[in-house]
Amino acid sequence: MASLLLGDYNDLEVARETSVGLYLTSDDGDLLLPNKYVEPGTRVGDVLRVFVYRDSEDRLIATNLRPLALVNSFAALTVRDHGPAGAFLDWGLEKDLLLPYRNQRRDLRIGERVFVYVYLDEESDRLVASTKWKQFLGNSPFPGEPGDAVRLLVADETELGYPVIVNGTHQGLLFHNEVFRPLRVGEQLPGFLRLVREDGKLDVRLQRDGYGEVESATDTLLKAIQAAPGGRLPLGDKSLAEDVYRRVGMSKKVFKKALGALFRQGLVVLEPEATVLK
Repeated sequence: MASLLLGDYNDLEVARETSVGLYLTSDDGDLLLPNKYVEPGTRVGDVLRVFVYRDSEDRLIATNLRPLALVNSFAALTVRDHGPAGAFLDWGLEKDLLLPYRNQRRDLRIGERVFVYVYLDEESDRLVASTKWKQFLGNSPFPGEPGDAVRLLVADETELGYPVIVNGTHQGLLFHNEVFRPLRVGEQLPGFLRLVREDGKLDVRLQRDGYGEVESATDTLLKAIQAAPGGRLPLGDKSLAEDVYRRVGMSKKVFKKALGALFRQGLVVLEPEATVLK
C-alpha cells in the first residue's frame, strides 16, 4: 500500500463491498468509492485507478470521474457560485473547487472563466484554487535555447499579448503580432522559444524563425493540398489571413512564402483563392 495522493489519481485495492459502495484500502485508511462510480463486475481484490478528494462532509472519497485539474497544476475553470468563503469553480466533480477570497485578484462573476493554480492548503488539508498563479511558477533558469519547441498554456490576455505558461513551469509572453486567431484562456498549443529575457521571463512564438519556419510550413502546406478533395485547397494569394490560419495553422506571410516555394518546385498551380496540386 501507499500513501494517498489527495487531488490526484491513485491505484487502490478493493478491500470490501458494502451496500453504499466499495471501500478501497491505503496507508491513510479505507475510503469509499460510491456505488454510482463502481463499474459492473468489479470485485474485492481488484486494483482501481481513482481520483481522490474530499466530499462536502470533508471525508476522503474516490471517484472514477475525470476532474478538469489535478493538484499542483494550472487550469482554466468556470465560476459556478459564490459563498462566505469564496467562489466555487466547476472542475468536473460533484463538489465544486473552492477559490478563497484571499486567493482572488479581483471580484469574479458567475459564469466567468478564470485561470487558476490548484494546490493543497496545508492548514485545512483541502484542495483550493488561486488566481495568483504567477507565485507558483519556477524560479530556476529556463532549461532551453531560442528555437526550441515548447508547450504553451494560455493564462491571460493583455494589451501586449497573451501571457502563457511555458512547459508547465515558467512564464512567457506571446505577442499579439505572433497570433493570427483569437486564443482562449486555458488553451494549450505548441510553440517555439524566441528569447530568454534577463529577468528570466520568456518570449515565445507559434512558428519557427527564419528558413526553418518556411521549410516546415512548405511541408505542412503540401500535405494539406495533397489531403484536400481533388488536390484543390481553397486557399490562395487573395485568401483572408484568418482563413489561412484556420486551415493550415500559419500566418499569411509564411503561407505566401511556402506557396512560392511549392510553385518554384513545380508542384502546384496557383489560383487567386485556391492552390491546386499538379
